[in-house]
Amino acid sequence: NLLKKYKLTRRELEILELLKQELTNKEISDKLYLSIYTIETHRKNIMQKLDLKSPASLLKFFINNDNL
Repeated sequence: NLLKKYKLTRRELEILELLKQELTNKEISDKLYLSIYTIETHRKNIMQKLDLKSPASLLKFFINNDNL
């Protein structure tokens, strides 16, 4: 469970799911009725919690964890 393993919040997990669907920060902000800055902050926090350094490493994470 990613929630427990990486200490992700429910919101971060929700955003991670939307990123996996290839939505942009803008599309996610529109969908969740949040500012784009809030989405960017959540995304940075997700990357930090998953110990990822780049968007490419996030893609690799999705590939290696296709059971998300």
